[in-house]
Amino acid sequence: MATRHDKSLLTPSQVAALFHVDPKTVTRWANAGKLDSIRTLGGHRRFPRENVEELLGRKIED
Repeated sequence: MATRHDKSLLTPSQVAALFHVDPKTVTRWANAGKLDSIRTLGGHRRFPRENVEELLGRKIED
């Protein structure tokens, strides 16, 4: 079951699809500080939806 918090975070694959790049590129952007990210307890990256929307200049539809 997805929570409200889950919907506010995007996976590297989701961000990559929005920017039309490879997920590894998204990881490199995060490592370079170009994208804000957090780490889950399992060590996976998640990207705040608001930050991605800001960079895209538009709202993301579910």
